[in-house]
Amino acid sequence: MAPRASWKGFLKIAEIGCAVALYPASSTSDRIGFHTLNRKTGNRVRRIFVDSGTGKPVDPDDQVKGYETAAGDHIMLDPDEIEAALPDNDKTLSVSAFVGCDDIDDLYFDKPYYIAHADPGAIKAFALIRDGMRAEKVAALAQTVLFRRARTVLIRAHHDGLIGTTLNFAYEVRDPAQAFAHLPDTRTGDEMLDLACALVATRRGAFDPGTVVDRYEDALADLVRAKAEGRRLPPPREPAPCESVDLLAALRDSAARTDPARRPAKPRGAPRTARSGRSDKKAG
Repeated sequence: MAPRASWKGFLKIAEIGCAVALYPASSTSDRIGFHTLNRKTGNRVRRIFVDSGTGKPVDPDDQVKGYETAAGDHIMLDPDEIEAALPDNDKTLSVSAFVGCDDIDDLYFDKPYYIAHADPGAIKAFALIRDGMRAEKVAALAQTVLFRRARTVLIRAHHDGLIGTTLNFAYEVRDPAQAFAHLPDTRTGDEMLDLACALVATRRGAFDPGTVVDRYEDALADLVRAKAEGRRLPPPREPAPCESVDLLAALRDSAARTDPARRPAKPRGAPRTARSGRSDKKAG
């Protein structure tokens, strides 16, 4: 079944434009989902909004948005008022600038979408935009309204089409200094850095998403299958204790196991290990 577009509009660069459609590039629909049930009856339960003061249910027509200005004080906003405050939506991805593909920190990346042409007459213009960005190794910054919010979208050439990634606003990205402020100012010694680099080099590889297993999802599937078949469930496992180690010794040991050149040489005169229980001396 062909995927369903989640947004349709136009991609425009100066005087060049084409009809495009956005398709979510990721989905959680295949994850195992649960319903909330009544343990006594097995029936599903549903949420009901109740008044926090009276405890009585509130009809949907009487539910409005509110912004808290002080503890317990709110400004009520009607749906029409919120609708009027939304930015104008002309269904256009308007490119404002081109940037290097690696110029934007991944911290600002939000959600990816595949972008494809949405009209046979747009194929040539779409291909021109895609191939031009690929040749110049640039990405486009475009502004539009997606799902009732003004968004900035980073657009890059991707396979036969484009991929657009919505970007977080600056106020949505937390300052890293807040997370790292408590870290001490330490310096890594030359030997430790050399060993760490050697360890990284021996583990260098390529990312293959097909080999990454969602262990939690697999565990949930096994759990559901076991319950359905009436099998006894294994007891929960205790987490392994975390022991402190000598970091330098651990690095040396790891490097020696992965790099023969770093293994310590045997001292001269050390006795050779007998193999298969035989003596090194020839039988007289």
